[in-house]
Amino acid sequence: MSLTPSPAAGTPGAALAQLPVRSALPALRSALDAAGAAVLCAPPGTGKTTLVPLELAGLTGAGPRRRVLVAEPRRIAARAAARRMAWLLGERVGDRVGFTVRGERRVGPRTAVEVVTTGVLLQRLQRDPELAGVDVVVLDECHERHLDADTCAAFLLDVRATLRPELQLLAASATTDAEGWARLLGGEGEPAPVVAAEGVAYPVDVVWAPPERPVAPAHGMRVDPALLAHVAAVVRRALREQTGDVLCFLPGVGEIGRVAGQLTGVDAEVLQVHGRAPAEVQDAVLAGGGGVRRVVLATSVAESSLTVPGVRTVVDSGLARVPRRDHARGLSALATVRASRAAGRQRAGRAGRQGPGVVYRCWAETEDGRLPRFPDPEIKVADLTAFALQVACWGDPTASGLALLDAPPAGALAAAQEVLAAIGAVDGAGRSTGRGVRMARLGLHPRLARALVDGAAEVGARRAAEVVALLSEEPPRSYGDDLAAAWRTARRGGDGYAARWRQEARRLATTDGGPAREDGGRPQPAAGSDDAVAGLIAALAFPERVARARGAGGYLMASGTGADLAGGRDGSRLRDAPWLAVAVADRPVTAASARIRLAAVIDEETARAAAGALYAAGEEVHWADGEVVARQVSRLGAIELTARPLTAPDPVLLRDAVVDGLRREGLGLLRWTAGATAVRQRMAFLHRELGAPWPDVSDPALLARVEDWLGPELGRARRRADLARVDAGQALPRLLPWATGEAVRFEELAPERIEVPSGSRVRVDYEGEQPVLAVKLQELFGLRESPRVAGGRVPVLVHLLSPAGRAAAVTADLASFWRDGYRSVRAELRGRYPKHPWPEDPSTAEATRHTSARLRRG
Repeated sequence: MSLTPSPAAGTPGAALAQLPVRSALPALRSALDAAGAAVLCAPPGTGKTTLVPLELAGLTGAGPRRRVLVAEPRRIAARAAARRMAWLLGERVGDRVGFTVRGERRVGPRTAVEVVTTGVLLQRLQRDPELAGVDVVVLDECHERHLDADTCAAFLLDVRATLRPELQLLAASATTDAEGWARLLGGEGEPAPVVAAEGVAYPVDVVWAPPERPVAPAHGMRVDPALLAHVAAVVRRALREQTGDVLCFLPGVGEIGRVAGQLTGVDAEVLQVHGRAPAEVQDAVLAGGGGVRRVVLATSVAESSLTVPGVRTVVDSGLARVPRRDHARGLSALATVRASRAAGRQRAGRAGRQGPGVVYRCWAETEDGRLPRFPDPEIKVADLTAFALQVACWGDPTASGLALLDAPPAGALAAAQEVLAAIGAVDGAGRSTGRGVRMARLGLHPRLARALVDGAAEVGARRAAEVVALLSEEPPRSYGDDLAAAWRTARRGGDGYAARWRQEARRLATTDGGPAREDGGRPQPAAGSDDAVAGLIAALAFPERVARARGAGGYLMASGTGADLAGGRDGSRLRDAPWLAVAVADRPVTAASARIRLAAVIDEETARAAAGALYAAGEEVHWADGEVVARQVSRLGAIELTARPLTAPDPVLLRDAVVDGLRREGLGLLRWTAGATAVRQRMAFLHRELGAPWPDVSDPALLARVEDWLGPELGRARRRADLARVDAGQALPRLLPWATGEAVRFEELAPERIEVPSGSRVRVDYEGEQPVLAVKLQELFGLRESPRVAGGRVPVLVHLLSPAGRAAAVTADLASFWRDGYRSVRAELRGRYPKHPWPEDPSTAEATRHTSARLRRG
């Protein structure tokens, strides 16, 4: 979508006639008239964004006059589309074609085609669900799967089903899941028609240009400088080897700036295109070079929404920047990822718009097949707080009744709903409150909306709006990490960011945010200084990120996340602050703590007021460092404010702490005498051999049922020493099956001792897989069969000992031993122990514990 014609375009009339999508228009009109919804698949450059809306609005002389709303994913695309359509009509923007983006509106009484961003469309749907006066809505570039676009589609389908069945809906894209969108737009009946338009596709040759040396993979916001240097070198190579302009894709504004710095001295004009670029720079890029060779460094905004005239060569870094959220820590930010194969095709296609082209891909051909096919839908990976507020205001807090290509992840949606409840945007049932409706209409993330609404009542609408505007678009790194100082820099700054900030601040200052807080107390800033105001607004926006110093430049946020000042920041005035309100933070993949990128100095009073919902006070009794700790504590989330020892803690909390200690440190905290160990071994034997109702007494099982067998002792225990006095052997029998009556058979089935023929009662060892009876051989004379336990199921393994107590033989079949093994043992030991009896037939001999002489004496 260039703003002025390319050399081949000629006049506006000629350009209209040459657009390839014209051949698909009859089928598209028929599809929309018959079904009310359709999917248009048209390659880039065919005119789907420009000619189609004009035709549907009846502005090219065909069909009745209708009002068409075109939704684009980005402001730069919305402005460019409107300007291109106005040029095709030979008019200025604001006449029959206009646009509305955040902070800028150019429409007039005759406007029939209005281009808006998906965010603006969402706001309009919330205010006027019927879209009064609108006949057709076009969702452009729907393949990008931005969250706002998916939400708009769901709301529009709801409107068609309940309020405006005559409203026509068109999903348009260069490459998309046509079948999925057709099913979605068609509802429960037939899928919506899919209309395809053929484009003029020029061949694009692929040059694989991987770095010579390995580069570190991107993570978080970091891109290896070696890769950026390589991309700059490939751009220089492309300028030498090809003709025409070069379009280079990079993940973000920072990378664009660094590569631009490395292209100093090239024989071409170096331009930068991204969402933050000033409108005049964007216009200059889209207007063509006028004979001057150009290098255009762009983010993904140039993948499909824009046509940059004169480009014959594309250099693709292979990276993209996408939203990600760490739900466990409450931190969200953009992350750098490998671009999908679909994005790679889109980027390469930019080189073949006006003739044969070349794409230089800065990765190896062998890696290409491992790239993801399509980018992740934002609804799967992004922060859903704004989405949750939109659906709550729409009347469907769970989004279960909305037609979405992908359902929101349950965990992410629940986390978003918790944030909304904390700021008073939804009630206990998840329905939007009046306060939530006002927040939704501000065109801000709900956190920032809360800060504006509540902060305006404390510091005034203008000052609150200025700080919120800073938070809505993170200031350049050159502004520093101190929010108040960045605010002062923006006020006196003359750069592009400062200009955008002033425009947004003016918009917010005049937006009706409604009355101030409805949820209780009002936070009062310590003073009216910039520091106090900036700190209050940041704390209101991110209450779980108020943070207290914990030494060496480190902080603990109320969320429980540790945080450090990014890069050390030795010279930062934030370093010595006892409290901070953290506005921007991220967490590198390998780091244990978050990095503070932007924060404001606050005091404890402001922290407690802004994060009042996180304040809690009460008894804390828990197990820590091997002992029970009982304290009266007040906290702001994870930050401990005050603490004093408790002399009489709650018995229930005390019991829970003791149980927690046992489960953490194990049963070794109890006193295990030899008798206790023996009882446990006998119980384990019966469980192994007989199963239920004999209990499992393994460590995990005992810890799981600790209340069942240690109940009385736990009620008396207050510290570790009390547990050390508990005799486990006295407590374990409580687990025996007393209720069924089986417990009385414990001694019978797993006897502690067995009486042998000599009259001795010998202890049975149950430690191993089979019970063991170790007894002197002479004490078993006359016993024909081995003893058995477990109701006769399990033979005891008999260790036959010499008169000196040493093992002479082992058997589980005593009859077989007397018959076959005894002779050799007798032959070996009779001479060594002549004073003891060694009868020929031990199975009929008299058992004895004594020597032969003692036996003869009676």
